[in-house]
Amino acid sequence: MQRIVISLDAMGGIDAPTSVVGAAFNVAKLNPRIHFLIFGSEDKVVPILQALSFPEERYDFVATKDVIQDHDKPLHAFKNGKESSMRKAIDAVREGLANACLSCGNTGALMVTAKMVLGTLPGVKRPAIAGAFPTYENKLIMLDMGANNECSESVIFQFALMGRCLAKVVLQIDNPSIAILNVGEEETKGRELEQKSYELLKSSGLNFIGYIEGHDIVKGKADVVVTDGFSGNLVLKASEGAINMFMTLLKEISKNSGLIALVGAFLLKRAFKKKLTRIDPNVNNGAMFIGLDGIVIKSHGSATTFGVTNAISLAYELANRDINAQITKEIKDLEERGIGLNFVEKIKQTSAKILGIST
Repeated sequence: MQRIVISLDAMGGIDAPTSVVGAAFNVAKLNPRIHFLIFGSEDKVVPILQALSFPEERYDFVATKDVIQDHDKPLHAFKNGKESSMRKAIDAVREGLANACLSCGNTGALMVTAKMVLGTLPGVKRPAIAGAFPTYENKLIMLDMGANNECSESVIFQFALMGRCLAKVVLQIDNPSIAILNVGEEETKGRELEQKSYELLKSSGLNFIGYIEGHDIVKGKADVVVTDGFSGNLVLKASEGAINMFMTLLKEISKNSGLIALVGAFLLKRAFKKKLTRIDPNVNNGAMFIGLDGIVIKSHGSATTFGVTNAISLAYELANRDINAQITKEIKDLEERGIGLNFVEKIKQTSAKILGIST
């Protein structure tokens, strides 16, 4: 039985290393195929491993000297964090010691370091943060959720291709529908970025359905939603805030109201238990840095042990399915159909020839 090795930055996140090591222990109990490379401070990690009676044959621990802090700037973290738990976890993927890496730490530092260490898949201009976003009935793939504040239409097009591949693997959808996040559904709406991206996807032959507004994301009108990282991160954080506010209000009603309101809140919570679970950030925890030449999963910094457990499970699933090999194959198939990563350049060259402009 071939094992899947996950390298862990045990020191990233608000509740690290307790939440990270505890999550690894939970997954190890349920999945006999998984093995962990745990990187972190010896005086903090080892006592947790011992307290949990974590079977020694299920992990290798590597003591590291440094920790990347949340306030560290990405480039500074890359240049000066070579002995950090985050860097060592990424290095393990590059060296073939691990099938995937997971960190709850500084997002910018993780992305920059991973990109510099691992590089990108052939033809990919920029990696993106892609994750499963809950809808009324299922989930959709959304990207970019924070890696690239500014994008060109060619980058958005590549996001659509990679998101399409991820949806086929994770959501098991044969021909995922793709939409661009915008302030309206009309073709004339949006910035130049959205309009140029619209024209590219419209002429690509992909299952492109047009624009989607923020309030329609949760309705599941598309399987893949693409946008720049600035807008995507705003949607993500606003959604998390709305969910947290709703859950807080339910708790306040339960604690501070009369008997009738208390019974109502209890019945409401029971009635919507499964629905509420679907929108819990800890249930949906874990986003892929898609486009890198190696699997890197970012867990929310405030994730609980349960949340990190789900992120590790995602890392295992993507490694087990060899997601990057599938993305590479899908892109190659699209290239053969004339709509792969070089589609944008072909469009530009064709337009230039028509206009008599040298490229």
